Amino acid sequence: MSLVKLTIKGISYSQTQNGAYALILNEVDGERKLPIVIGAFEAQSIAIALEKEIKPPRPLTHDLFKNFADRFDIVVKQVIIHKLVDGVFFSSIICERDRIEEIIDARTSDAIALALRFNAPIFTYKNILDKAGIYLKINPEEQEGGEHEIDDVLTPPQTFGTESAPTGGYSQYSLQELHEQLENAVQNEDYEKAASIRDEISKRES
Repeated sequence: MSLVKLTIKGISYSQTQNGAYALILNEVDGERKLPIVIGAFEAQSIAIALEKEIKPPRPLTHDLFKNFADRFDIVVKQVIIHKLVDGVFFSSIICERDRIEEIIDARTSDAIALALRFNAPIFTYKNILDKAGIYLKINPEEQEGGEHEIDDVLTPPQTFGTESAPTGGYSQYSLQELHEQLENAVQNEDYEKAASIRDEISKRES
């Protein structure tokens, strides 16, 4: 299976769900986005790693791991988001010490927080991006103007839409209705809602 390189577009937060954040990953050689719902602590840790000027007075957990790894000459070479099951992403951290490579399972949010601290690339498999990626339609005139270039720096937080998930989830909707809601959520940049709808679609089509 071929690997697809990803970069971090930014982090969005929700005013309707406490502690809910969406990490938005960009396909490097494409226009698809991969939204991943993460916790508040991991969102903070990733945001701090992106904003190089911010230095916490004491090391966060991921900073501690980085310091520990540096002391014992452990290098994180890359992170791979290798599996998607029922809306949950699974990742591996590829490490190296004394030219010996090890693969460590990790939550995707933790793996990405560490990848940033080691300047390690982030990948996923093409089949995962095909299944879970969200394709954003861009106005051709804006695209020619170069206003949608991929940016590795954290973008200003975007507020999610005020419409929350319906009671009981999305099980009462048909596939056609779900695809229409997905398109609307993407257009409104409500990535958290889009991720939930995408997961429902994936479960039905798998």
